Amino acid sequence: MASKKESHPLPDVHGARELPSVVVEGYSLQLRGKDGFIGDQASQTAFRALLERWRQKRRRKGKDPLGGRHSKDLSKQTLDEALGAKKASEAGDVVHAAVEEFAEELASVIERFMRHPSWKGVERIVIGGGFPESDVGERAILQAAAILQDMKLSVQLARIGHETDDAGLLGWVHLVPPPLLAHHDAILALDIGGTNVRCGIVKMRMKRAKDMSRAKVLRREKWRHKDDKPNRKALIDRLADMLETQIRYCKKKGIRLAPYIGIACPGLIAKDGSISRGAQNLPGDWEGSNFHLPSELCKRIPTIHGAPTMALMHNDAVVQGLSELPFMKDVKRWAVLTIGTGLGNASYANKRAETG
Repeated sequence: MASKKESHPLPDVHGARELPSVVVEGYSLQLRGKDGFIGDQASQTAFRALLERWRQKRRRKGKDPLGGRHSKDLSKQTLDEALGAKKASEAGDVVHAAVEEFAEELASVIERFMRHPSWKGVERIVIGGGFPESDVGERAILQAAAILQDMKLSVQLARIGHETDDAGLLGWVHLVPPPLLAHHDAILALDIGGTNVRCGIVKMRMKRAKDMSRAKVLRREKWRHKDDKPNRKALIDRLADMLETQIRYCKKKGIRLAPYIGIACPGLIAKDGSISRGAQNLPGDWEGSNFHLPSELCKRIPTIHGAPTMALMHNDAVVQGLSELPFMKDVKRWAVLTIGTGLGNASYANKRAETG
């Protein structure tokens, strides 16, 4: 909602937990270990740090097989090529060692999460974020699954079914206030991470599937804000520009766009749309009490196709996980881990289907 003074006929609940078919049991879980939060051990940042340590060991014995660039600057392609080379090589050995150690850390983090009440009984964990899209990430997840099996921990690991750039947008179709679904074709969604921003048009396609399993990202723009290092105002201005571009496209194509913006970002989202904690990777002071991103965007985009704009915010891991909601009907409890700049997490409990 644009501000407290305005009113909408629809509920304005940021960070909603109770949804029509599922309950968000918990998200942005932070468990401490001896060296800080255990989730920090299983992020892409942590993997790059592990790789750098293995390379340092190799440098003491001679030349670094992966060259002179720091591990955080090596491309996924470079690492995948080293891992997948047909012939054994020192570069492959180093990457293999980092993957194996990371898999152990990931399995350890999952084991700790599974002991938390909000994760009790989780049967399946879908892994999202950018890491699983690489061969290195896929290998680490497979090895972590094998380690969990050896630990006698009964939980399935699966990759998220959508592209990472789509999943953080698609999940919003399950958070749209129901009255908007009947009269519109699509919604606008933002996925704001520590490295990238994604802005897209999500078509609900309810005629094809009422459970919105056929929802589709119709058009998407991606901005790597980490390279530009914008301040908070510049970031908001760019977000508004991205959204306005998508609005013009919908108007041109005759798409019935709902007056709604879904905003996914890291952190614990309060009911009023502020961020309680966990926004440290975002530019500027996002946790300040005087900052409210949904209101800021509604000031810049007060209406969409003539109707007052509603902007709601939720945690990015929750939204990514909800993109898998239609495909989780065979389990009671499930969860998501998003391996990106940090480690996002959320857990869910499916509601029982009503019988008539």
